Amino acid sequence: MAWYKSSYSGDNGGDCIEVAPGFPGLVPVRDSKDPSGPALVFPADAWRSFVAGVRAGEFPTRG
Repeated sequence: MAWYKSSYSGDNGGDCIEVAPGFPGLVPVRDSKDPSGPALVFPADAWRSFVAGVRAGEFPTRG
């Protein structure tokens, strides 16, 4: 299975997630710092809603 990190992640080894394509209707997500750890699997519609909320600034950021 191929995992892909967000293009916004950079190479700083920070807080990154990876997603795996190729699962119709589902989006597997894992922590890039723990590639052998568990993955969470979300319905694709829920994942799209979450990403839209992040892009719209609906969640507070750390900093």
